[in-house]
Amino acid sequence: MNIAMLLEMAADGLGDRVAFGPRDGGMTFSTLRDRAIAIAARLDASERHTLALVSETGPVVPAALFGAAWAGAAYAPVNYRLPDSARVELLHRLRPVEVADESWLDLAPTPGRPFPDAPERPAVLLFTSGTSAEPKAAVLEHRQLLAYQFNTMEFASAGDDEAVLLAVPPFHIAGVTAVLTSTYAGRRIVALPRFDAHEWLRVARTEAITHAFLVPTMLARIVAALEDDPDGAPATLRHLSYGGARLPAPVLERALRLLPTTGFVNAYGLTETSSTVTVLGPDDHRRAFESADPAVRARLASAGRPVPGIEVRVVDDAGIECSHGETGEILVRGDQVSGEYVGLGSIRNDDGWLRTRDRGRVDAGGYVFIEGRGDDTIIRGGENIAPAEIEDALLEHPAVSSAAAVGVPDEEWGERVGAMVSLRPGACVDADALRAWVRERLGSLKTPDVVAVRDELPHTATGKILRRQIRAELAG
Repeated sequence: MNIAMLLEMAADGLGDRVAFGPRDGGMTFSTLRDRAIAIAARLDASERHTLALVSETGPVVPAALFGAAWAGAAYAPVNYRLPDSARVELLHRLRPVEVADESWLDLAPTPGRPFPDAPERPAVLLFTSGTSAEPKAAVLEHRQLLAYQFNTMEFASAGDDEAVLLAVPPFHIAGVTAVLTSTYAGRRIVALPRFDAHEWLRVARTEAITHAFLVPTMLARIVAALEDDPDGAPATLRHLSYGGARLPAPVLERALRLLPTTGFVNAYGLTETSSTVTVLGPDDHRRAFESADPAVRARLASAGRPVPGIEVRVVDDAGIECSHGETGEILVRGDQVSGEYVGLGSIRNDDGWLRTRDRGRVDAGGYVFIEGRGDDTIIRGGENIAPAEIEDALLEHPAVSSAAAVGVPDEEWGERVGAMVSLRPGACVDADALRAWVRERLGSLKTPDVVAVRDELPHTATGKILRRQIRAELAG
């Protein structure tokens, strides 16, 4: 097994269909295969076992991904937004490594060649986001990446009119999965290398986009843009997935109202799980959104149920499985789950379970609720406080655009509650007013002791809030 077989199948069965770019003049699946094989030949000559790519999303991304697979090498997309010194340090960890760029698309064609059958060989090396610690290089094998495709997708299932708008960067697991899934399904990819909400909406309209994936910060900005111009919604958008971090409930509800004919999907997964492990599908979204039953309505905040081939369990601090509704640490197991890191080995236990470090619970219907990272929980005077509850309260304020709550070290209470917010354009509100707003809704225990207002919250390149940076700033 090798992920290159996905491109081989697409090129054989759908060779003239556009794989990447505009419908007129884009790169077809047959051309993509030719370019991947040319890259594989270049790698053979270099005798390097890892192909790194430092590039924005463009046609070189799928060519390098499949080219590395065709050569039996690992593909490692690296964050091009990092300072030179940080990028060099990450590349140093991948030695011996060959670094590709856009010029590799111009390599001379070579005769067709078979790809190796290497199911347990590393296919992709992805650096984790590093929101609370230094990034590690996760190892994803061919068999793990293919398990997700074969368990959740059907070959050539996309209509020839379907196109996905790819706005997440290539070094995000969603960027890798989008290439693999779109190739297997036969869906055209349209790239938006640098995200801007108004540009995203324009491209979605002009390219007749049917599918998209967004991280929550992107979706929040699109919601704000649509509230300013409701006529800007793309009429062709059938399927919108979001994930990578928690989407605040107020933002999701506004999105559902603004895009009433779009099917929303909440996809929960980790870099270490090769993609999505639980899904809240379109029917679940609309059913929960429209329901008067509090139990059903609550599922709008869930991550849905496990995808085929995945098991989920929740355990307490002693490792004992929790009952339905009890909060603990989420563990996952399945053929697509890795948990291995370069130079560190695997962190799966002997039974194959991976500790996600996310806290959450499972209700009686099997719906998984993610309550945040275990190390993000605020412990004030012995009481556990979920940042999400405070963030949602702040986001209900009409002036607040984004919010993050963190625990700040405190000698008396262990931790006190800190919050950082950004405001909507033209809005004005002071910290005391925001503290009073939260106190009225959540009580004094969960009211932030300090609120900082900033033009924008610090984020990683993949849209996750940098809580360690906020924590350090508020502590100072």
